[in-house]
Amino acid sequence: MLALRVGEGGVAVDEVPAPLPAGEALIRVSLSGVCNTDLELVRGYAGFRGTLGHEFVGVVEDDGGGPFARGERVVGEINAGCGTCARCAAGDPRHCPTRTVLGIVGRDGAHAELVRLPARNLFRVPAAVSDRRAVFVEPLAAACGVLERCPLERGMRVAVVGDGKLGLLCALVLQHAGFAPVLFGRHAAKLGIAGGCGVATRVVRGPEAPRAFDVAVECSGAPGGLELALSLLVPQGRLVLKSTFHGLASFDTARVVVDELQLIGSRCGRFPPALALLEQAGDALPVEQLVSAVLPLAQGVQALERAAAPGVLKVLLSR
Repeated sequence: MLALRVGEGGVAVDEVPAPLPAGEALIRVSLSGVCNTDLELVRGYAGFRGTLGHEFVGVVEDDGGGPFARGERVVGEINAGCGTCARCAAGDPRHCPTRTVLGIVGRDGAHAELVRLPARNLFRVPAAVSDRRAVFVEPLAAACGVLERCPLERGMRVAVVGDGKLGLLCALVLQHAGFAPVLFGRHAAKLGIAGGCGVATRVVRGPEAPRAFDVAVECSGAPGGLELALSLLVPQGRLVLKSTFHGLASFDTARVVVDELQLIGSRCGRFPPALALLEQAGDALPVEQLVSAVLPLAQGVQALERAAAPGVLKVLLSR
């Protein structure tokens, strides 16, 4: 099968042996989404070697002992836990100490014709949700995870920093949940997607008025976004960190101490709330507008290059 892989010589679409079920489910991928994490992995983040990709929708080829029929449409949570530790026993393998992570840590990913995952990681896609919407379940779940990690109270002033894919999704999720986020970004066209859904937006042209928000969600994917997010917070505010990138970020820790700020990491969210939101929200959650291009898997390297270009949002790989 074809797979988009990172190796010692760089990134390429290679022909590799198809995976065997080996006690897990086997899924034939229909669409997969290029994520900023994919780009950072190519740059060296986490030292990953193997097949990229963790956002996908596909059909079951082999159920791996799970309750699925061949041909059922599914999506899959990316953290594959051991199934027996305390974290897994509690139903949350996201921090299993021996987990593998699809296309990120110790497990080949979904930018391939076939992908393998434990059957317990799979979720059926509702009939009303198209493949173009279902491929957004993983990043939408990550956006929903902000509210899981940082429960908000009505009336809180919330900022989202970064108008890329994740920032837009976070702003839309917060808006749909009944809050009134302000989305900060540098691209009028991207901000316009959120603005069309009623989200307040602000183009960043320089230093912003400081200390105006109770919560700031940092989704910029760049160290500079952290500085902006910190500058927006009132004393005892909360900073939710969503960005992962290769390299280090620095900030003034004295500001965190003196203003007693809370730093909250937020990585993966749960899939059921994201699937329900996609099914119920309809046009109020126009994730299809985030698709900038759809390329065949054979053009995976070009898809990565396109995804890294200024102004581009989501690039999909089709089969």
